[in-house]
Amino acid sequence: MGSWSVLIVLLCYLALLFALAFWAERNTANRWIKNPYVYALSLAVYCSAWTYYGSVGVAANSGIDFLTIYLGPVIALPLWMFIMTRIIKIAKNNKIASIADFVSLRYGNDRQLGALIAIICIFGIVPYISLQLKAVSETFQLLSGSPQTADNIFSDTTFYISLLLAVFIAFFGTLATDASRSRRGLITTVAFESVIKLVFFLVIGSYVCFALFDGPKDIYNQAALLEGFESLVTFKGLDHGISWFYTIMLSFLAIFLLPRQFHVAVVENEDPKYIKKAIWFFSLYLLLFNIFVFYIAFAGKLALGGQVNPDYYSLLLPLAEGKTGLALMVFIGGFSAVISMVVVSTLALSTMVSNNLLIPYGLLDRLFQTNPETNTRYIRNVRRVSIFVLVVTAYLFYYYFSSQLSLFSLGLIAFVIIAQLAPSFFLGLFWNRGTATASKIGMIAGFAVVVFTLILPRTTLGLGSNTDFITEGYFGIAALKPFGLFGMDMLSAEAHALFWSLLVNLSLYCLFSLLIVANYRERNFGELFVHVNSVIGNDEQGYVWRGEAYVEDVKKVLNRFLGNEKTEKEFQQFYKRNGIDPNNQKADARLINFSEKLLTGTLGSVSARMLIGNVAKEHPISLQEVLNILEDTKTTRATNKILTQKSKELSQLAGQLQSANDELVQQDRLKDEFLDTVAHELKTPITSIKAAAEVLVDDEGDMPYEFKENFLKNIQEDADRLQTLIGNILDLEKLSNGRQELQLEHRSVRDTIQKAVRGIHQLAEKKGVQIITAEISDTVAYYDEDKVEQVLTNLLSNALKFTEAKRGKVQLRAQNESQQVKVIVEDNGRGIAEEDFQYIFEKFYQSKYQNTRKPQGSGFGLAICKKIIESHKGNIWADPDFSEGARFVFTLPTHPN
Repeated sequence: MGSWSVLIVLLCYLALLFALAFWAERNTANRWIKNPYVYALSLAVYCSAWTYYGSVGVAANSGIDFLTIYLGPVIALPLWMFIMTRIIKIAKNNKIASIADFVSLRYGNDRQLGALIAIICIFGIVPYISLQLKAVSETFQLLSGSPQTADNIFSDTTFYISLLLAVFIAFFGTLATDASRSRRGLITTVAFESVIKLVFFLVIGSYVCFALFDGPKDIYNQAALLEGFESLVTFKGLDHGISWFYTIMLSFLAIFLLPRQFHVAVVENEDPKYIKKAIWFFSLYLLLFNIFVFYIAFAGKLALGGQVNPDYYSLLLPLAEGKTGLALMVFIGGFSAVISMVVVSTLALSTMVSNNLLIPYGLLDRLFQTNPETNTRYIRNVRRVSIFVLVVTAYLFYYYFSSQLSLFSLGLIAFVIIAQLAPSFFLGLFWNRGTATASKIGMIAGFAVVVFTLILPRTTLGLGSNTDFITEGYFGIAALKPFGLFGMDMLSAEAHALFWSLLVNLSLYCLFSLLIVANYRERNFGELFVHVNSVIGNDEQGYVWRGEAYVEDVKKVLNRFLGNEKTEKEFQQFYKRNGIDPNNQKADARLINFSEKLLTGTLGSVSARMLIGNVAKEHPISLQEVLNILEDTKTTRATNKILTQKSKELSQLAGQLQSANDELVQQDRLKDEFLDTVAHELKTPITSIKAAAEVLVDDEGDMPYEFKENFLKNIQEDADRLQTLIGNILDLEKLSNGRQELQLEHRSVRDTIQKAVRGIHQLAEKKGVQIITAEISDTVAYYDEDKVEQVLTNLLSNALKFTEAKRGKVQLRAQNESQQVKVIVEDNGRGIAEEDFQYIFEKFYQSKYQNTRKPQGSGFGLAICKKIIESHKGNIWADPDFSEGARFVFTLPTHPN
């Protein structure tokens, strides 16, 4: 495949990434962009060209050693719930934009410490970026068949690819001057590339296993016949196991400390809850990425032998079979792995270069003298220049120095260098005695050990220079052999360097932290970091500062970077949140801390402190005063927490009392309505009885017998009605107060329904209404038969009352439904008005319509039905979806509750 064809494909792919990033920046709230899966996929920036190509090479040469780089992160990820969540809380609360800002803030915004971390990261990561460019260059040459070396830089395709990447990073990485803000466009493309490189790697793995061979078992069986196979799939003794341990530790630290990992995991995190999803999702991603590594490595050894670079077996295998399209797909997957790593690493480094080197060491005075628009443009340009310088430097390192170094060796060297941040980083989270001086001494000493035990000898071997010091030791001293310091020669070179560098680094950090008393800022931030869970949201109260500063002077500084409008808006919110009088002229500790935070995202924590320090005359505070203030703050926070809890409890109690009072008022109103209803219902039959009785008493014998018989019959009917009404009222009162004793037994629901139907059968026949009981299954429930029969009678009576004579139809059904029996009574009458559904079971419902539409009956029937069913732990309701009449449903339990 020609060079231009491959280059055109690359340009089209880069154009696709540009378009995706542009769309993501315009649609930041889209659910395809803002979700935990995009966050989890962005963490896969860990899987660079080293993973995509280098793992296969390691597996081919060293066997199972390739797993160590992935076991560390898998072990570390469960701890993220405790450690990473803590880190994210601190970073978001303080607008942290890089790991250099994070560590320097912990040690009192120490400027030198921030610069030192930035330099260490540059030394570790720029060569690491160069190996990504090396992978692109070498795979481009293999795919296109172009010459192995370019005549000069300007004829090298990789140079122009590097510039395109720099343009991409500069454009989408510097849209906002606040480096602590999420860059949705970049992160979306990183997540997309994570999918691409995984899918393409799985495709080539499947092709190798199932197209070139007859499955993984076939590859394994053939590879087992190769010389040295046993050593590739087993441990080589105790020394090998110890090297494994240290290499796993190396990758464990890398998943926290690599600038690109800190950036995607912390700076780009929009919700700490994403961590839960990321833990299992990213672990699964790493597992899938390593399924075919061993098989591709063995397949390459079997099919290609040792005459080619094993790092590129995944590309060379399809090329050897003439599968150019498949090889191009593999190349695009590797290119995706390179882009994501280079983009995020360069972005993180450029932030450190600007915030921890250029601005605090030379540009701050210039920024202090100009306006917000100029500062914004200037800061962006500084970061863009930093991006181009870093990419070009990485390219130059690749072009002149990396040809003799493998992906694996360069990657491990980068990991060991970055590991020097570990003591200051991790101990600073949990030990408040650590000091900036101890941190700097430890890092410098640890880095020096790495230089002498790893970087110098590896570089010397790679360049073919004099290697006497490697075999004889520095200055001819055997104890100073770089790969066997003090006689420890059983470890791999990287594990050996990690052991000695961290031992020296950690020892000096602890020693000098104990010997040197921390200044008040270091101790202050140490307390804030260590006690982050109790500080978040109240850290402005716990920030220790004593001095003299005027609000207007502080605002002038902020105006130069944020603008007047944003500054005023932020201050108003700050005043409201803390209950501060906006007319105060002098700034207190809270306002100083708040102002530093506002500038941190744009300039870094060090520069923010320096700028605010220019207008704030700070007075020194003794360590004892710091501790007393912090202790008072803790006590105040604890007291406030208790008072807040008590206040919530009192508010809840007040709400409950108000609800109870409202309920009592409602009950009182209902009681009045109930008495009105009862009085009305009792008065009607009594008045009728009294009137009929008076007529009979006044009769002097002239009234015909038939009239007397009618009057006596009316008296009897009204007396029966009165008796029923009184019985209903007593039943309702007993049911409402829980004094009704139920005779609960297992009974046949069908038999009870038949009894109720027989009781009302004559009335139905008289009106010409048909009662249908065909769909009643033989079910058994646990209930009081008399009470349930009363419910059925009431429902059937209502159905008869509201159905049309001669055409009415009432249907009953009963069926078993999961621990209960459902009984349905439905008719084809005039139905229930929509507005009546919420009232029909209220005992006072009919009193609202006595003067307009008073139906026959007392109005207590359905209320009694509801109480009876609820006393059986069942439910009763009217079905609002039934449109052909009225449908009532109630349930009864099948067993005691």
